[in-house]
Amino acid sequence: MTAQFPPELPLEIIVRSNVVEAFYQRRIYHRQLNRQTIHRMFTGLVEHLGRVAAITPLDSTASGGNGFSMTIEDSAPILDDCHIGDSICVNGACLTVTEFGQDWFKVGLAPETLDRTDLGERQVGDHVNLERAMAAHVRFGGHFVQGHVDGTATVHSRVPDGNSLRLTFQLPPPATPDRPSLLPYLIAKGYITLDGASLTLTDVDDEKQTFSVMLIAHTQEKITLAGKPVGAKVNVEVDMVGKYVERAVLAALGGSGGQPGEGIAKIIERVVHKAVADAARK
Repeated sequence: MTAQFPPELPLEIIVRSNVVEAFYQRRIYHRQLNRQTIHRMFTGLVEHLGRVAAITPLDSTASGGNGFSMTIEDSAPILDDCHIGDSICVNGACLTVTEFGQDWFKVGLAPETLDRTDLGERQVGDHVNLERAMAAHVRFGGHFVQGHVDGTATVHSRVPDGNSLRLTFQLPPPATPDRPSLLPYLIAKGYITLDGASLTLTDVDDEKQTFSVMLIAHTQEKITLAGKPVGAKVNVEVDMVGKYVERAVLAALGGSGGQPGEGIAKIIERVVHKAVADAARK
């Protein structure tokens, strides 16, 4: 609401006061907007490398007795606007800040997080990729990253290419119906998130169940991925656009009976078999 001024005040003072108030209200609005969006999404552009300072087992009903509390230090560059409850992407996993200080913060790791990611294998002294949730006023430079890790892959090979580094990763076989293969969601030149870093796929081999990315020299210095040896695990989040497309195709071709990761060919095959069976019964 615009402030009310006595009629004897000069018009210039009234105008200036209203301008200042409008500017102040605008700043409040943008701060509120940024706070509203800060928990929602990441870009995959790693801001900083933190270091694991402590890992403490949690024995509580809420965690099922199988969770951990992780303290990450050397994190001052991303904590200047931190609040309790904020989301920070740690090696690709969206985690909630439960405590923080000038250069450290603490997060909780639930059993589901430990099961889906490699965070349970991190040790004190390990570096981790860190990114704050995207605010409304920043430029969007990566791709939409939720921080919901789909699974892990292992480093299959490391091949230098000039000053760049080509990394190839091996996907595990599908474990259960709710853990389908991630391969159908991967396409050459498409996006993938590895340990929280937005990268471009250079190759996808369906037969070998592998995929590759290329790290330029700058990227090698900014993320932990370049230092991982053959056999090491990485956290994988596939592009969520592919999931929505698959869901739409499932609904269009096969109703709600399809399974995630089934693939277009199998969906069509299932629909054809059903149509033949229905025709035979008539």
